[in-house]
Amino acid sequence: MTDTANPEQTALLVMGYQAGIVGNIADADALVPRMADTIAVARDRGAHIGYVRVAFADEDYAAVPATNKLFSRLAEGRPMHADDPATQVHPDLAPRPEDIVVRKTRVGAFSTTDLARRLADRDVTTLVLAGIATSGVVLSTLRDAADHDYRLFVLADRCADGDAEVHDVLTRKVFPRQVDVITSADLPALLG
Repeated sequence: MTDTANPEQTALLVMGYQAGIVGNIADADALVPRMADTIAVARDRGAHIGYVRVAFADEDYAAVPATNKLFSRLAEGRPMHADDPATQVHPDLAPRPEDIVVRKTRVGAFSTTDLARRLADRDVTTLVLAGIATSGVVLSTLRDAADHDYRLFVLADRCADGDAEVHDVLTRKVFPRQVDVITSADLPALLG
């Protein structure tokens, strides 16, 4: 890799790596330790770490309109409560006090959070995305972040989806139109 990014202006966003979501992905037992290694590399190089989790407080369920096909079904069943251990960041990837942690109530990481402000407070201009699911939080966050003019990288091997074919189409054909798709092996060189 010839591209480099200033680690002090870079954030690795770890999205959807929650106890209740990771278990729905094939090869989760191998994916979590690999993500832990990737977080360690980013920390070692001086990058910021941000965690994005989906979880609902009682008032969040009530605020979901019937017009929202995905989240109105969630609101009816009331899963993914903010206090439920299944909505917490996977314990093997636990955030540190200096990390950014946001709780979202929609698909994208920016839509219902103060993530943009928190990144701006740290002068972050480059994002490295990793997440579950590729067709959900990664796709939505990538599109929104591109519209906000972040420099973007997606770690294809640290994203996962319930549909491997969808993951492949997104990371090989769709994402490269807007971002650089790399692997975790490229991260040390990217961060210098």
